[in-house]
Amino acid sequence: MSGHSKWATTKRAKGVTDAKRAILFTKLAKLITVSAREKGGDPVTNFSLRLAMDKAKAANMPKENIDRAIKRGTGELEGAVIEEMVYEGFGPSGVAVIVKCLTDNKNRASSELKHLFSKAGGSLAGPGAVAWQFEHKGVIRLNNEQLAGKIWDELELQLIDLGAQDIKKGEEGVTIYCGIPDLQKVKKGLEDLGFNLDDAGMEYVAKEKIKVDDETGQKISDFFEALDENEDVEDYYTNLGE
Repeated sequence: MSGHSKWATTKRAKGVTDAKRAILFTKLAKLITVSAREKGGDPVTNFSLRLAMDKAKAANMPKENIDRAIKRGTGELEGAVIEEMVYEGFGPSGVAVIVKCLTDNKNRASSELKHLFSKAGGSLAGPGAVAWQFEHKGVIRLNNEQLAGKIWDELELQLIDLGAQDIKKGEEGVTIYCGIPDLQKVKKGLEDLGFNLDDAGMEYVAKEKIKVDDETGQKISDFFEALDENEDVEDYYTNLGE
């Protein structure tokens, strides 16, 4: 049992309860604000902002919320200063976890994460303790509906030509991995081919995946759910196999 699946996360973003939707919108607004602050409020010239806006639209976040978050980032509207923090740690049974936070209070974020890791039977670790097990890559997902009617061998060659480094077929679709510098080109290439992408972004990808039994998997699922419910946690990555 994996206990964690990016496919499940994507589906959850499209059909969550009102309470969870509010948390999700808060996280997405922070992501948009930080992206706009770093490289400007124009998604045409700011690829990170384009990715953040795509995620917000996929989650049905209202346009006015997106516009407001951009204006906070560009300084047109006042708002708390949001900082990006990356934490490393070990979850249940020593599963490696990287947590990316966007927060206006570093002390609160650190304290709450420490509590969540401890409650799950894990612990936070120092910089580098976990990161060496991961690579920072561009990741794009296409679900099976998108692949219907496509000739796989032809698509695979097209993906390689676009810059894909690795392509993995799973039960729910295809995951495409590429270098960070190639992510924009691969994403645009797929869109030009008529694909509506399930998810595209920069992720920490484990070099080697591990598997756990169902009991441990449930503990890890509970831990990840707690991370999902924390407004400071923007995303998390694990070496747990899907």
